[in-house]
This record gives sequence, C-alpha cells and structure tokens, in this order.
Amino acid sequence: MGRRPARCYRYCKDKPYIKSRFCRGVPDPKIRIYDVGNKWADVDLLPQCVHLMSDEKEQISAECLEAARIVVNKYMSTQVGKDGFHMRIRAHPFHVLRINKMLSCAGADRLQTGMRHAFGKPIGLIARVRIGQILMSIRTRPGDKAHAIEACRRAGYKIPGRQKICIAKEWGFTKFSWDEYKLYKKQGRLDHEGAHATWRRAHGPIAKAGKKAVLSYELERKSIIQKNAAEKAAVEKAAAIKAAKAAAAAYQEAMRKRNQA
Repeated sequence: MGRRPARCYRYCKDKPYIKSRFCRGVPDPKIRIYDVGNKWADVDLLPQCVHLMSDEKEQISAECLEAARIVVNKYMSTQVGKDGFHMRIRAHPFHVLRINKMLSCAGADRLQTGMRHAFGKPIGLIARVRIGQILMSIRTRPGDKAHAIEACRRAGYKIPGRQKICIAKEWGFTKFSWDEYKLYKKQGRLDHEGAHATWRRAHGPIAKAGKKAVLSYELERKSIIQKNAAEKAAVEKAAAIKAAKAAAAAYQEAMRKRNQA
C-alpha cells in the first residue's frame, strides 16, 4: 500500500502524538539536514535575513520540508554561490502520522472496510505549525535580498496552505535590529558565536567578567536608539508629505494652464 497524500493529514485535529517509548516503530523523517549553504559564515558576513512564514494553522509533512529545502539550496547556489547564503529550516516534524492498513489489492476477495475510527500504525512524521510561525530563514548579503525572496517564493510551492515572505528587521539570525547591532558592536558588547551573537550585560562582578567587563556608564542607552529612529521616521514622513503637496500643486497648475488654453 502506497503513502497517503499529504492532504489527508493537513489539518490539526487531535493532540500531538510524538515518538516515545509507548509509540515505537516510527520511521525516520524524510528531512535530515536543516542547515544548508555557508552555515559557518560569521554573523557579520551575511546580515540580510528573509523569512518564510506560515499563514495557516496546519500540518506540514517532512517530505514537503525536504522538497522546500532542496529547491532553495539549488536556486541560491546557482544565483549567489554556496558561500553566499545560509538557509535554516525552522519547523521540525515531531508529530507521528498513523494509518489503518487494509487489503485493497487484486488478491483480496472483497474490499475491506474495517472498523471506523481505528487507531492505526505509524507511517510518517509531520510538523504542526501555527499562524505567523517561521518555516525557514535565509541570511545573505544585502545585495542578494531579491534572490532570497525569490527562493522563498519557490519554496512556497512545495508547502501546502498560504505563506508570507517577510524581510527581517534583525541583523542576520540575531535578535538585534540593525541599529542596535551596530551600536553594540561599536561598544564591544557582542560576542560572536558563529551565525549568532550574544550580548554582554553590564552587570555582575568585574573580576568574574575579566577582559570582557563592560562598565554601564560607558554605554549608550537603548532609548536613544528608539528616539533616533522615531526622529528619522518623522523626518521621512514630513518629506513625503511635502513631496505630495508639491506634486499636487504642480498638477493643479498644469490643469489651470490647460483650461486657460
């Protein structure tokens, strides 16, 4: 008996059913690699990040995740090279699928119906996702943002339901925005840990921190970053309003000259 289509297990109906000592004989997931590309690249080399987010509460099979990983790896490798991106699958298939196998081949004298709502045996694994959950993330160079968006768009064809492509405000796979990352790096408060960067707080004994000690009076507050961002947004809004008024005035002047002619 072949594998059932993924549409039979698309919706989240029951409780999560994971592999355990009570649920044995579960086959391995189809996807075994979750990071592709230049996963050893330093956090400073690939600052631009693009996310593919789920817009439905559903279940995504391991086969779908593997197909999406393959298409992203192939497209990004041909466009930016193997060292120009790092893609990470963020959804993991833990939920076990079950099926009640029955004879339906030519050898059977009559078609089996079996018991309704039978429990079944494990046949595969899927990932249960919610609305707004990130399915995969791609970090790359700022100039290759369009290629990352196209890769996410192609990956969406391998996954059921609706997805959204989001441009992250954070620096790479870190939790810091671009302004925060630049400020903390200038202050020497970041410890690079491969694809991530941790933030050193200005608390605790200085002797324990050693050379990594950071004094609080030397640091610029995060509120200053937020204030500068608000002022920048206000200036951009005022400029946009001024440009719109100028365009409207030019249009009215052109219409007035046209009516006079």
